[in-house]
Amino acid sequence: MKKYKVNVNGTAYEVEIEEMTGAPAAAPVAAAPAAPAASGVGESITSPMPGNILAVNVAAGDMVKKGFEVYVFEALHEIGGVLKYGIPEFRLPNRIVDAEIETLRREGVHFQTDTIIGKTITIDELKAKGFKGFFVGSGAGLPNFMGIEGENLINVMSSNEYLTRVNLMDAANPETDTPINIGKKVVVVGGGNTAMDSCRTAKRLGADVTIVYRRSEVEMPARLEEVKHAKEEGIRFLTLHNPKEYLADEQGRVRAVVLDVMELGEPDASGRRRPVPTGETQRLECDQVIVAIGVSPNPLVPKSITGLELGRKDTIVVGDDMRSSRQEIYAGGDIVRGGATVILAMGDGRRAAANMASQLLA
Repeated sequence: MKKYKVNVNGTAYEVEIEEMTGAPAAAPVAAAPAAPAASGVGESITSPMPGNILAVNVAAGDMVKKGFEVYVFEALHEIGGVLKYGIPEFRLPNRIVDAEIETLRREGVHFQTDTIIGKTITIDELKAKGFKGFFVGSGAGLPNFMGIEGENLINVMSSNEYLTRVNLMDAANPETDTPINIGKKVVVVGGGNTAMDSCRTAKRLGADVTIVYRRSEVEMPARLEEVKHAKEEGIRFLTLHNPKEYLADEQGRVRAVVLDVMELGEPDASGRRRPVPTGETQRLECDQVIVAIGVSPNPLVPKSITGLELGRKDTIVVGDDMRSSRQEIYAGGDIVRGGATVILAMGDGRRAAANMASQLLA
């Protein structure tokens, strides 16, 4: 046992390090065949929202350190997943994500963008090319909507679309190829962390922002500090209200939302008291609505894999080792859990990498 003093950001720490002995590191596994090149011609494919790429990156980093040749296939044009498109720059600067990705590149991980598993190429086609193990971390990028009148109006959009366009596509810049309409009076529907990200992003773009949530503030699923930050930035909270209908102007753009006034009834399956309409309504003028009421897994990837057991809302069913019903396929993150956290996705990636490596090296 050896003792060392380590200085971190000006603070001294004393650590003890025990030298371990044991079996030598596993020999590198034979390199996988070259990844298929993304076609630059042919059928035009609309890319779905990618999932929580962090789980993939953690798995990739762990696998490459064990001597495997690792490829990451990403649907969008840029690596980073929800850390890039879903989390605003003011919460997680892109330079931090880019630095982590660059570290993986230097360690030997191969990244291929503009590749949609299930469209550009399938798991079975990759297997035929010699790939031996697979980790699916395609996330939950399919936004939920309420199914009410007016949801298809101009300037009514999901938080996925809004945050992706602002964070990843620089859509707040009017000179970009796909600029977004900047709302002056914005309504954000929802009470989770994504709703807080959306309202704080809209505020930074100069909007007057109101959050509409169907329960009381006590039941909000967002972290307390996220609610606190939103209030400090001047976001208005209109709780116990729920959209009933969106109204259009002459050009088909949203101009107002009709809200049901709610009250809390008996607890539902989530354990929170169920919101019940009182019969009273209220009208709120707006020129943009961002719907942040949850997401579901995009079914494209799991439904393209034959013999894969799927759960509720097309999540992939896995065991404690993160292995699916197909022995060579592992999965983790939101594609398994539904909407969850980055931390849980990272844990899934690490657990899957360890178990996949044990399987392939056996």
